[in-house]
Amino acid sequence: MHSVELIAVGTELLLGQLVDTNTAYVAAQFAENGIDVYATHGIGDNRTRIASAIGAALERADGVVTTGGLGPTVDDVTKEAVCDLFGVDTELHQPSYDAMAAFFASIGRTMRENNRKQAEVPRGSVVLPNRTGTAAGFVAFRSDGKFVACMPGVPAEMRPMLAEELIPFLRERLRLEGTIVTLVMHTIDLAESEIDYRIDDLFRRSENPKIAVLAHEGLCDVKVMAKANTVEECNALIAPLAEQIRERLSGHIFGEGSDRIEGAIHRLLQRRGATISVAESCTGGRVAAALTGIAGASKSFAGAIVAYDNAVKVKELGVSEATLRQFGAVSEETAREMAGGVRRRLGTDYAVATTGIAGPGGGSEDKPVGLVWLTIEGRGETVAHKAVYPGNRETVQRRATMTALGLLWRFLSSQASNRT
Repeated sequence: MHSVELIAVGTELLLGQLVDTNTAYVAAQFAENGIDVYATHGIGDNRTRIASAIGAALERADGVVTTGGLGPTVDDVTKEAVCDLFGVDTELHQPSYDAMAAFFASIGRTMRENNRKQAEVPRGSVVLPNRTGTAAGFVAFRSDGKFVACMPGVPAEMRPMLAEELIPFLRERLRLEGTIVTLVMHTIDLAESEIDYRIDDLFRRSENPKIAVLAHEGLCDVKVMAKANTVEECNALIAPLAEQIRERLSGHIFGEGSDRIEGAIHRLLQRRGATISVAESCTGGRVAAALTGIAGASKSFAGAIVAYDNAVKVKELGVSEATLRQFGAVSEETAREMAGGVRRRLGTDYAVATTGIAGPGGGSEDKPVGLVWLTIEGRGETVAHKAVYPGNRETVQRRATMTALGLLWRFLSSQASNRT
């Protein structure tokens, strides 16, 4: 397997002003094409340090792929660093220059002289045309055949260049054969350690396909990756192992591939012709936003009431003032009345309610910051769930939202199972 190292260029990355999403994206695409990523790096806009980093990486790997530093400004110095390292100068790539001039003309803007450098590449390199932006990418070669491929840092420009230009070029150049297929199964309400316990023996004896587990924000993904000559052969390798995993994680897998928990919820609702509404306090509309982020949500999502103030809970949701006095806004009793109130008010089959203390203030010994009550009500059943989340306000709201979605999916799944 051929190897590369990835370098993300940009001082803004080192200052924490911008999150590097390019590296993860490139690494995933390379993995699917049989290119092994040895290491990833981030470096600022410094010509000497960029050249040094590329040179060091080429001693360890077959090639280096960079993103960023190809713009028109004085601190965009990636190509100059490559030229320094390989001892060449730049040359103008006329088709890229002409395409850039046409782009500026089409939007009615003047192309400045400094834009010219975006069409310049190290002499003798292979140009990667930029069809969605202005900076050309390129692949330059060292005397021993090792390469440096440089692409823009803007994801909207980098991603199509990677898919349409660089990967096809590398597949031919490196004579890459075969393919890698990854099946991703999405689970909820299972800790990473519990998944490991349930499928430990499959982990140990599976080489092709391999298994990986990735935990993130209340969910765990189980990935099954196979390498073979064709997609069909990969799928044949994956199928029996995937079936064993499904059996061992039964009741916790809500989808596969590009599925999202919100989509799984709407599928369950729409299969039974049911609708849902949401009453939110501490999550401030995040549950509703998640449920409406899926195409076709209008078939099953009726609406939401964000009742942050107690007066709104009383007036809009019918929460009893006596309940608020006796138990407080953050309580199981209030959450239950919120769910029942929004379901009746909007005439839906099901309802979700959230109430809690997101912080940073407002907590007490009995009700600490991070305490959240969530309730699901529908078709003769009600469930309530209490959680205390560590972290800041953003974390509490985000995790409470994911818990609410997971609770809803399990509630709907349980009802569906009981009917069969």
